[in-house]
Amino acid sequence: MESAPCPTTPRWNVDRPFLTGRFHQEIRPSSNTQTAGGVKGIASDSFSNRGSQNSVGYYHNSVQELLVIEDLLSAMVGIEGRYISIKRVCGKDSQVAFQVDASMDLALQEMAKRIFPLCENFLAISQFVELRSQFKNGLVNHAFAAALRALLLDYQAMVAQLEHQFRLGRLSIQGLWFFCQPMMGSMHALSIVIEKASANDLSGSAVLNLLQSQAKAMAGDNAVRSLLEKMTQCASAAYLRILERWVYEGVIDDPYGEFFIAENKLLQKESLTQDYDAKFWQQRYSLKDGIPSFLTSAAGTILTTGKYLNVMRECGHNVQVPISENSKLTSFGSNHHYLECIKAAYDFASGELLNLIKEKYDLMGKLRSLKRYLLLDQGDFLVHFMDIARDELVKRPDDISVEKLQSLLDLALRTTAAAADPCHEELTCCVERSSLLNGLGTLSDLEYGMKNLLSTPEVQKHVSDGNDQTEPVSVTGLETFSLSYKVQWPLSLVISRKALTKYQLIFRFLFHCKHVNRQLCGAWQVHQVCGVRAFNKLGTAISRSSVLCRSMLKFINSLLHYLTFEVLEPNWHVMHNRLLTAKSIDEVIQHHDFFLKKCLKECLLLLPQLLKKVEKLKSICLQYAAAIQWLVPSLYIPKPETIESSSRQEKSKPRRSRHRLEELNLSPENMSVSDSVMKFEKEFNTELQSLRPILSSSSQAEPYLTHLAQCILGIGND
Repeated sequence: MESAPCPTTPRWNVDRPFLTGRFHQEIRPSSNTQTAGGVKGIASDSFSNRGSQNSVGYYHNSVQELLVIEDLLSAMVGIEGRYISIKRVCGKDSQVAFQVDASMDLALQEMAKRIFPLCENFLAISQFVELRSQFKNGLVNHAFAAALRALLLDYQAMVAQLEHQFRLGRLSIQGLWFFCQPMMGSMHALSIVIEKASANDLSGSAVLNLLQSQAKAMAGDNAVRSLLEKMTQCASAAYLRILERWVYEGVIDDPYGEFFIAENKLLQKESLTQDYDAKFWQQRYSLKDGIPSFLTSAAGTILTTGKYLNVMRECGHNVQVPISENSKLTSFGSNHHYLECIKAAYDFASGELLNLIKEKYDLMGKLRSLKRYLLLDQGDFLVHFMDIARDELVKRPDDISVEKLQSLLDLALRTTAAAADPCHEELTCCVERSSLLNGLGTLSDLEYGMKNLLSTPEVQKHVSDGNDQTEPVSVTGLETFSLSYKVQWPLSLVISRKALTKYQLIFRFLFHCKHVNRQLCGAWQVHQVCGVRAFNKLGTAISRSSVLCRSMLKFINSLLHYLTFEVLEPNWHVMHNRLLTAKSIDEVIQHHDFFLKKCLKECLLLLPQLLKKVEKLKSICLQYAAAIQWLVPSLYIPKPETIESSSRQEKSKPRRSRHRLEELNLSPENMSVSDSVMKFEKEFNTELQSLRPILSSSSQAEPYLTHLAQCILGIGND
């Protein structure tokens, strides 16, 4: 056969326009020796027979070569020939195998079998293109199928060129094998990809990951690797358009559910102010499995960027990340330009949202207002409120009128320095149904914190009996009263129901400590009444009571000083400084939550047994104050003229004074007061001393308790 110049092997060009529609197989026209329609295309369930003709072995080898080349050119585009047939693989309907007439020359048979894998791969890819072009398979599969279709068009152009050379008599079977080799590796690699994709029914990011992993596996074959990378670029184009809308507009345009970010529309922003365990910020938009490998490192940034844009859109603040030609996410590559675009979009969205919340919605002003009222930074309104609301607060929680308390609170706010605060109108009051200890036990995350804090054996030894809390029968509004605060979107992202509940727990603890302090001050004033002061010179019971009252005041004042000046104030300043330098709303939420968690822990609210001891000491103080304010006025208090007469007699008759002292010490009233005081003194000192081992062991793990231990245990020593 006459040799001729090699036809140019076409190279696939990714810039070639994609064709749409079904792939149509060409029906090869019959040769001069066959009747019209003697050769058929591939049927879906069976293949045509060869018809009646002489076996190929009947012809000379040179003629056999011409016949087998003609059939091979047809087989390369999926069409049966006279001596090459297509059979389905038994048990695998999606796979086919090519067979050659057994009478053919063995050398020609061997050359034909070398080309059969290319023919089989063509059929497999063609079938994959047909199936994955269907509507249900998603945008990535559509794009991948379109890229494969463009490749098949180039492949068919190569076959047409080879057929043209054959018609000119310039193509031998060795030449055909030579020209087929460049496409063998590419078609084989693609057949592996489509086989895995079909077997696992992959779509979306799974297809992109498969293409990328296969490209890495073919690193030794530069041509095949480049082809697979181009396929990945084409298949990812639709995916990148979804990504671009998310990071630039905050919109998920994902009709097939292929994007790696899921939206849960059941979670509404209103839940942030209503539900303690609200998952809006964490789960309204979340990452799914199957993130594309080239986006794995930036997945969190991508998620957060879109979330920030969504928050601003729900605030009515329409904003879009500025887009330039260089910032379009049309492709990804080794230069990682797409990652720079994503980072720029994140910086823009983060800065815009942070400025919106800080400037327009005055986040720092709201936090200062919470500190002023719920952390008792400004106490004048509270003193006034406790004075005018005392009669209502001493009732049981079910008997308290919240509306009346609210009106009294409004009155206290309007008549004190709080009236100058524009945020005071957001303050409301509420009455809980359980005591502070039981309220802490209902919060699951706080219980988890307790377990972590109490994990040391020393502390566990002292808290083993502190988990079973029963509601006190005499609980009143003084133990269950709390303040609340109206928070609007988007500030509810930071000041959520969970955060506000933690503020309220701290407020209830401080409020009750203030109440105990006021009651002890009232008892101290009883001791300082002029008549009683004269009586102190004569009675030892009142003197003993005065010492006990001073010890109790020292205890409660030391506790309040520790809570306000050593816990709340320093931690607030740390949080405030961190918020000023925060770069995103997530950092703001993190710093704010850390502040509340640290305050809860250092305010003893996460140490149940220690808190129980403190509550017991406060209860003893309240009982003592009530008893003193009832017992002391019931004793004989001399009239002013009697006191003056007694004073003159003291100076002139010291012997009679000593006699009077003995009479008072032995009087029944004095004995009753003395017994009561000694009982309270013994109980108070016993509880104080029981704090020693708990504080000592806890302060080793928690250094912030060291100073509190020194102050409280010092009272016991005194």
